[in-house]
Amino acid sequence: MIDLHYAPTPNGWKISIMLEELRLPYNVIPVNIRAGEQFKPEFLAISPNNRIPAIVDREPADGGEPFSVFETGAILIYLAEKTGRFLPGDMRGRSKVIQWMMWQMSGLGPMLGQHGHFALYAAEKIPYAITRYRDEAARLYGVLDRQLQKTGAYVAGDEYSIADIACFPWTMTHKAQGFTLDDYPGVKRWYATVRARPQVQAGLAIGKFVKEPFDEEARKNMFGQAAKELRS
Repeated sequence: MIDLHYAPTPNGWKISIMLEELRLPYNVIPVNIRAGEQFKPEFLAISPNNRIPAIVDREPADGGEPFSVFETGAILIYLAEKTGRFLPGDMRGRSKVIQWMMWQMSGLGPMLGQHGHFALYAAEKIPYAITRYRDEAARLYGVLDRQLQKTGAYVAGDEYSIADIACFPWTMTHKAQGFTLDDYPGVKRWYATVRARPQVQAGLAIGKFVKEPFDEEARKNMFGQAAKELRS
């Protein structure tokens, strides 16, 4: 059994989708990030960066004590290696998948996250910040589109992999962030293919957002002010 410490965000969806794809038994432990539960000591013990998601594998492959993993890229690799799925065994195939997953971790996710923050959530709308991150997000959509038009299938090649599982949840924000996939035909084709997978739909259905008020306390908990206070 795997404990999934989770909130329904793009990063959370990566792992709920992966677990559904693998059909591994798991227990969802909700983390209310608007209420600041990510700063509780028991969560920090398994996710020292106070970010969701994190997992605790109660049946690790080495047969030892329960093993915790934080950071979505590390979790995806851990689960892929545990099951032998969605990460090729050959050197070239494995490297291509990891390259594109790292691209998502360092580029697509952070830049879309920053654009979403400044365009949708920031109390003060700063035109320079919105333009800067929108331009970078558009560039990254272009990178992904060229890759998908080249492969004609999935992000890292012919086979569905953790690179797709990492990238897909962030592209789900395209409408809210004011992008249209009509501008990126390769992404549009791939997005429809991945979205139609039953396991992806099941992963997205885990813990759908409760419409809680997005008040000043929630803003502090989600965007760093509470973490600063925690260090004080």
